[in-house]
Amino acid sequence: MLLQALCADSGGGGDAVELPGFPGGAEAFEACAKFCYGITITVSARNLVPLRCAAAHLGMSESADRGNLAGKLDAFLASCLLRRWKDALAVLHSTRHHAPLCEDLGLTSRSVDAVAALIVNPDTPSPAARSTSSSASPWWAHDVAELGVDLFWRIMVGVKSTGAVHDKTVGDALKAYARRWLPNVVAKDGQAFDVDGDDAGDVEDVKRMTTRHRLLLEKIVSLLPTEKDAVSCGFLLKLLKAANILSASKAELVRRVAWQLEEASVADLLIPSMSCVAGDTLYDVDAVAAILDEFALRCAAAISPAPAMAMSGTSTGDEEDDSPAGAMAHHRRSRSAESVSFDGTRRSVSAAPVSQSALARVGKLVDGFLVEVAKDPNMPLDKLLAIAEAVPDCARPEHDGLYKVVDTYLKAHPEMSKSGRKRLCRVLNCRKLSEKACAHAAQNELLPLRVVVQVLFFEHARAAAMASGGNGAAAAAELMPSNIRALLSKASGSSEEDEAADHRAVDEQRLRALAAGASPGDDWSVEGLRRAASKIATLRTKLAEEEEDDDDGEFARKAGLARSASMRFRAFCAIPAGKPKRMLSKLWPLGRSGVSH
Repeated sequence: MLLQALCADSGGGGDAVELPGFPGGAEAFEACAKFCYGITITVSARNLVPLRCAAAHLGMSESADRGNLAGKLDAFLASCLLRRWKDALAVLHSTRHHAPLCEDLGLTSRSVDAVAALIVNPDTPSPAARSTSSSASPWWAHDVAELGVDLFWRIMVGVKSTGAVHDKTVGDALKAYARRWLPNVVAKDGQAFDVDGDDAGDVEDVKRMTTRHRLLLEKIVSLLPTEKDAVSCGFLLKLLKAANILSASKAELVRRVAWQLEEASVADLLIPSMSCVAGDTLYDVDAVAAILDEFALRCAAAISPAPAMAMSGTSTGDEEDDSPAGAMAHHRRSRSAESVSFDGTRRSVSAAPVSQSALARVGKLVDGFLVEVAKDPNMPLDKLLAIAEAVPDCARPEHDGLYKVVDTYLKAHPEMSKSGRKRLCRVLNCRKLSEKACAHAAQNELLPLRVVVQVLFFEHARAAAMASGGNGAAAAAELMPSNIRALLSKASGSSEEDEAADHRAVDEQRLRALAAGASPGDDWSVEGLRRAASKIATLRTKLAEEEEDDDDGEFARKAGLARSASMRFRAFCAIPAGKPKRMLSKLWPLGRSGVSH
C-alpha cells in the first residue's frame, strides 16, 4: 500500500522512489519484496523484528490482504520463537534497535512477558553452560544481565509480580546485574565516568555516563526485595558507595543497611567522601551517622508497633523496656523523632527484632569504623563523639575497642587541648577495660590524668575482688582506715568550688566508691605494672606537670590536696601481700597529718 501511494505521487513516470529511514534497511526491504512475489524467505530470531517493522512500515497487514507478511510473522513469533529461551532473548535484544516502533507494535511487551514467563516456569530448560556453573546466581541471571536497564527492570518487575521466584533468587540476579554494569563507576572531581570509555575525559560524556549509571542504580534499588536476607549488607553498602559517587538518592539504601547492620564489616562502612572542600573528612561519616539513626528507629519500631508510642518522647506510664532494643530506643528516641516519621508500610518492614548479640556486633562494628576515621587529621571531635555515643552501653560489653578509638584519635591530633582530651575520654568506661587495655592505658602519656588514675584503681579493685572470691569490696571496706576515707572526702569536698576541680572531685568520688574493692593484701595483677613505685612515680610526674599548667593559685592548692589524697590512696592500694599491718602502721600517721586542721 505504501509503495502504491508513493508511485502514484511520483506520477508513474519511472522515477525512482526513495524510502529514507526504512526500518531494517535494504535487507528487510528485499525480504518483503520476495514475499510479495511468492519467493521463500528465511525468518529467525535474528531478523524477525526488522522484518516485522518493515512490514508494518509498508502496510503489509491483514487489512490489506489476507495472509499478509505481518500476520504470518506474528504467528511465528508467538508459536515458536517466544517459547524458547535463547530465541526469546534474541528477539528482545533486537527490539532495542527499533525501540519506538517495537513499542507501538507490542513486540517489546510481548517479548518481556515471554522472558519473565520462562524464568518463573520450572519446566523451562536452562542452558547447559549455566546449569553446571558454580556461581550463586540463578541460571538466567547472566543472560538477562546483558539487557539494557529498562528491559531488565521490566522483566524483574514481571518476575516479582508472579511471586513464584524466591526473594533470595531475585537478590542474586540483582547482584549479577550490578557486577555487570557498575564496576567501572569511579570518582574523579566529584563526577563519575566509565574508565573503559573512549572519551572519558570529555565533560559531556562524563555527564551522560553519570546520568546513565545513576538511572541504573536507582532501578536496581527499586527492585530490592523486601525480605531481609535477600541481599547481603555488604552489597547494599556497595550500592550506597556508588550512590555517593553518582549523587543519587541514598535514603532507601540507608534504611535497608540499618535493617541488617549487624552483618556489615568495617571495610563496608568506609564510604569515600565526595566533598571537594579542602579540609573535609576522608570518609563520609554523615552517611554512617544516618545509618545509626535508622538503626535506632529499627529498634524503636521493634518494641513500639504503634506510631504514637514509637515516635513519642513522653512516658506512657508503662514500665520501661530493659531489653537491648529498649535501651537503644531510649538512647536515641528524641533524635529519631525529630528526623523521621513512620508510615504503616515502613513500620512493618523495619520492625525487625534486635537481639543482644546483634547489638554487640553493631557496637564492635562502630568501634572498628571509628578507629579508621580517627586516623583522619580532619575528623571533627563532635562527629566522632556523636557516632560513638549513638551506640548504647549494652552494645559494648567491653570498652577495649572504644579505648583504641580514643588512643588513635589522640595520636592523630596531638594538638588537642586538655578540655578536648577530657571530653573525648568521657565516652570511656574504665570498668569495662580488659587487663591488656588497662596496662596500655596506665602508661599512655596522651590520656588525661584522671583517666589513668581511674584505670589503675579499677584494675586493682577487680584484682582484689577476684582474689577474695567476690568479697573483696566488703573486706577492703573493713580494713580501710577511717582517716584515709576522711581524707578522700575532704579532698573531693574542697574541690566543688572550681569547675576543673569539680571534675577531679567527681573522679575521686568514683574512686572512693570502688576503693572498697581494693584489698590491702593484694599486689598489682596487670603485666607491665607490677612495681607500685614506678606507677606512683609516673602519676607524681603527671600531677606535677598538670599543676605547673594551672595559673590560679587557689586552684593549684585545691588540686594539690586532691593529688595528695590520690597518692595516699595509691600507696594504700600498693601494699605488698603479707604485710598489711606493718604498712598500715606507716600509713596511719601519714593519713592523720593529711586531715589535721
